[in-house]
Amino acid sequence: MELKGERLIPASVDTTWAALNNPDILKACITGCETLERTGDDAFQAMVAVRVGPVSAKFKGNLKMTDVKAPNSYTINFDGQGGVAGFGKGSADVSLAAEGSGTKLSYVARAQVGGKMAQVGSRLIDAAAGKIAEDFFTAFEAALAPAEGAVVAAPAPAPAAGGNKMLWWIVGAVVVLAAIWLLKR
Repeated sequence: MELKGERLIPASVDTTWAALNNPDILKACITGCETLERTGDDAFQAMVAVRVGPVSAKFKGNLKMTDVKAPNSYTINFDGQGGVAGFGKGSADVSLAAEGSGTKLSYVARAQVGGKMAQVGSRLIDAAAGKIAEDFFTAFEAALAPAEGAVVAAPAPAPAAGGNKMLWWIVGAVVVLAAIWLLKR
């Protein structure tokens, strides 16, 4: 399965990149994210609770970033286990590009899924995947949008190449969505 998308983020490329590498921002934006921990220079582990129709599960996932080109692009590789509910694995390419005063975030995710969640109807899976993606991007855009009437400060410098790992959590969320979409097939 392949899932593609683009969003306009109301912040500069550097600010968006820094936010994508901030575990506190990402954890707050990913619905159901219970933990988000660094396990290595380019690796993370997360616990995310997901509900699709009658199936609920906690997925424990691992993320590994490759081909990092800060602050413009990266590839994230993902694998997650949800016990009897199933599994998901895949990768996503994410890129950032300046567009006006904002940033265009583009992604292409590829995933494979299996297990009990595959038995859920495609309408429920489509609805859940759409809601998870919309909730993430709505929260992420709100986190980066300047407050009304506020003076916009200069963005914090982007972290060094070793600190780019949190950007992959967004890709992980995209891969989870792709996995849910694949379960409908």
